[in-house]
Amino acid sequence: MRLGKQKVVLFVAFIVALFSLLIVPPYLHTIPDLELPIKKAIGFLELSNEPHALLWLDVIYRRFQIEEFADSLQRYDHILNELPGEQLQLNVFRRIADYDNPIQQRDLERFVGLDRLVVPALYCDRFGISDDYAKLLENNVSFGEYELTHVLLAVIWMQDNGCELPLSDSSIRNIYRANAALINNDSVVDDLELEAAAFLYLAGQGGLVQDFFIERVIAAQNGDGGWNISGDDKEDSGWHPTVLGLLLLLHVEFPLNSYPPILSPLSP
Repeated sequence: MRLGKQKVVLFVAFIVALFSLLIVPPYLHTIPDLELPIKKAIGFLELSNEPHALLWLDVIYRRFQIEEFADSLQRYDHILNELPGEQLQLNVFRRIADYDNPIQQRDLERFVGLDRLVVPALYCDRFGISDDYAKLLENNVSFGEYELTHVLLAVIWMQDNGCELPLSDSSIRNIYRANAALINNDSVVDDLELEAAAFLYLAGQGGLVQDFFIERVIAAQNGDGGWNISGDDKEDSGWHPTVLGLLLLLHVEFPLNSYPPILSPLSP
C-alpha cells in the first residue's frame, strides 16, 4: 500500500506540472517585440495633416525623440493658418506644444463638451480654475467612457502645469482605477480602450494596464501600421487610435521613472 500511495502522489505531481506548462497566468505574460509595431505606426502617422494628431506627435517627439515628428509644430502652424474657421480651437490647444502660446482668458469660455473638461487644465497656471471645476470633473467621472478619460487628461495637465489639484487623493486614485476598468478582457481593441491605456501611462500609472492588453494591441494593428476606432477590422485605420496606440507602445518599450512633461515647458 505504501508503494501505491507514492505512485498516486507522483502521478498527481506530474499532472500539476503539466498544467502549469500549458496555462500561463496573466502576470507571466511576456510582451512581444515592439520595434516593428512602433515602426509601422510611425510610418502611418508620419505624413498626417490632422491638426490634433500633429500636437500629439510633437509630444511624442519631445518625449521619445522620434525624429520623423520633429517638424510637427511647424506643420501644425501651417495648417492653422489655412483653417480660419477652426483657428480659435486650434490656437487654444496649441499650448500643448508651446508654453508661451498667446491666448485670452475669454477664449476659454467658448468651449463645450469634452473640451470644456480639459481646456481649463491646459491654462490653469495662467488663469486659475473656477470654483465649480472640481464638481464638473467629478460629475463626468460617473459618465464613464470619453468623459472619464478626459478627466484623467485634465488631471495630467494640471500636474504638468504645477497647479494644485481640486480633487482629493482618493478621488484621483478612483479616476485611475475607473480608467483601467474601461479596458475589458475581450479580443476587440477599440479607441476608448487605447485612450484609457495611453492616458494611464501618461499619468505614470502604466502598472494598471495588464500585459495581455498590450499583446492584444499588437495583434489588432492593421497592415498599414494603424488602428481603427471600433476594432472592426473592416474599418480603415484612423489617426486618433493610431496616435494612442503609438503612445502606449512607446511607453511600454522605453520605460523610465520619469519622462519629459507632456506639455511644452517654459521657454528658457
